[in-house]
Amino acid sequence: MITGILAGVTWALETVILGIALGMSPLVSTEQAIFLAPFVSTFLHDACSALFMVAYNLIRGKGRELLGVFKRSGLKWLILASAIGGPIGMTGYALAVNHMGASVGAVASAVYPAIGTVLAYIFLKESVKWYQWIFLICTLLGVYGLSYSPGIQVENFWLGLLGAFMCAFGWGIEAVILAKCLKDPSIKNEYALNIRQMTSALIYGLLIIPVLGGWKFTAGLFTGHMGMLLITVAIAALFATVSYLFYYKTIAKVGASKAMALNITYTAWAIVFTVIILRDLSVLNPFTLLCAAVVVVCGILAATDIKVLLEKRKKG
Repeated sequence: MITGILAGVTWALETVILGIALGMSPLVSTEQAIFLAPFVSTFLHDACSALFMVAYNLIRGKGRELLGVFKRSGLKWLILASAIGGPIGMTGYALAVNHMGASVGAVASAVYPAIGTVLAYIFLKESVKWYQWIFLICTLLGVYGLSYSPGIQVENFWLGLLGAFMCAFGWGIEAVILAKCLKDPSIKNEYALNIRQMTSALIYGLLIIPVLGGWKFTAGLFTGHMGMLLITVAIAALFATVSYLFYYKTIAKVGASKAMALNITYTAWAIVFTVIILRDLSVLNPFTLLCAAVVVVCGILAATDIKVLLEKRKKG
């Protein structure tokens, strides 16, 4: 429970800091820059996170064990989860934050536990109760209601919503596959995360950015006057790395559904940090807070089997 909530707190900080980076020059200087910003920022973000994880594992003397994961039969599933959760999920998240703002983008992307429940029902044949479907619909309605929140400036709601659903499906699928991978005791949380971030960064660097013709723009970010942008992205990546470590540990301990349900508390924390760090009081209106509460509460309930929960409480 504690690691799941800490994953949410640190991810909320990552969200606000990433939102600051996405609003910095030159990511907003031209139409091409605005188009490339979610992809380039995610590439830099995951590359920094991969380096942080390599350093973390080497400092702890776990380099040989990390290499041993590459010999495990579950590696292909881990790479698949990484490819879906990184390039698809994280790009969608950056799109949502870029076009809806940090607080609204965070809440909008929080439908992924509900999506994960649906995917588990389809692919893993997990039981989904009728009330979970109702909560899923309420979650989606809450996300849509955010676009009508008074006082909130949403740059492009539909593009942001597309990003939120990319994120939801990417992270939902990733959590379901990861839950299977982490059952192998030799694939520890920190090794899985290291491979995840490395895979994501490589796919961006070798495939997505070249196809989009974005390498020249990306290379230009490493000139001397772009240092603050790179530092901001690196700080966001550091908080993301810490968040992922907590999140993967929670998945390994309590399973995908419960881990996702705990992790989406980042939506509430994102609103708190938006007010504290950005001094943006526009999110503190009743309608926005109501929609945010609907998304968080219904998202958790859509991922929870209430009957099983009540039976466990009766047993103590």
